[in-house]
Amino acid sequence: MATALAIAMTAAALIVAVVEDLPFRDPDSLVGPTYVRLPIILALGYLTDVLPRAVSRASRAGALTGTWHQVVVVTRERWPLEHVRFALIGLGSWYLTYVSFRNLKSYVPYVNHDLFDDAFAKIDRFMFFGNDPAALLQNVLGTGWAAHFMSFVYIAWIAVVPVTLAAALVWSRNVSGGSWLVTAVAVDWALGAATYFAFPAVGPKYAQPDLFTKLEHTPVTSLQNLMIAERAEVLSDPWATEAVQTIAAFASLHVGITVTICVIAHLLRLHVWVRAALWSFLFLTVVSTVYLGWHYVADAFGGLVLGVAGVWFAALATGNHLRGRPVYRQQEPKREQVLI
Repeated sequence: MATALAIAMTAAALIVAVVEDLPFRDPDSLVGPTYVRLPIILALGYLTDVLPRAVSRASRAGALTGTWHQVVVVTRERWPLEHVRFALIGLGSWYLTYVSFRNLKSYVPYVNHDLFDDAFAKIDRFMFFGNDPAALLQNVLGTGWAAHFMSFVYIAWIAVVPVTLAAALVWSRNVSGGSWLVTAVAVDWALGAATYFAFPAVGPKYAQPDLFTKLEHTPVTSLQNLMIAERAEVLSDPWATEAVQTIAAFASLHVGITVTICVIAHLLRLHVWVRAALWSFLFLTVVSTVYLGWHYVADAFGGLVLGVAGVWFAALATGNHLRGRPVYRQQEPKREQVLI
């Protein structure tokens, strides 16, 4: 299903690009071409999986000079052709989905010219008895150290997806669980793109900037300024810039993907401390996105629904269900149970 979604989303992005006369771009081209980045990502994953084990085994044997021999042994154990194929297909489908998602997100203002920010702001005020939730959070937490902490939480999320995918595709040998997670994230991106086109919104930071003038300057402030500048460039002339438009509020994929990770971690029965850390991070992610003005509370609820839907659709696709209810059904193979 992840591969099918990658193909479908790539086709959708290319069709929109042709119909609207828009460029199809590699959103991360500034850090090198795709054919260079992907092998580097896979090579780093391989090294982080094999090298620590090889060094540990050689050290326990009292002969670090035998590290290369252990690298060969560990590679044979952990990287049979079957797992190489699994990792390559997973990484390739993930990247195609990601690139297509970023391009589709950039096309939203050209396809749907409406903005639903007023509607989402009214929903938020209704839920909070006439108050803006971002203003309430700023009053409770302050606008100094809290701004820096929430900025750290928000930016830390950027590392969560690649690390989680590396765990699913490279470090773990739980193919059933790994497939479930990678497929669920792909579903999240597809559903997220659909909600962006259906309910375009720029978020409180750009629709109500006066609410956020008291926040201290943080790395997120610089990121928000960069994103609005890139949006202006793209809307002015999409062919004259290498940038892509990356502003979209509903539904919150920060929340949605984190919900997906938390739910699958729970269903896979990962260590209780891992699950506790993930659920805590989800809570902080919701607070940070509202506090910093990225999202309305309504966007967080949309992300919650989206994240659960991603888990459910991926469960059906990967066989991890019982009469349609998500359940981890395929157990770990008996071999290679020892980490090192």
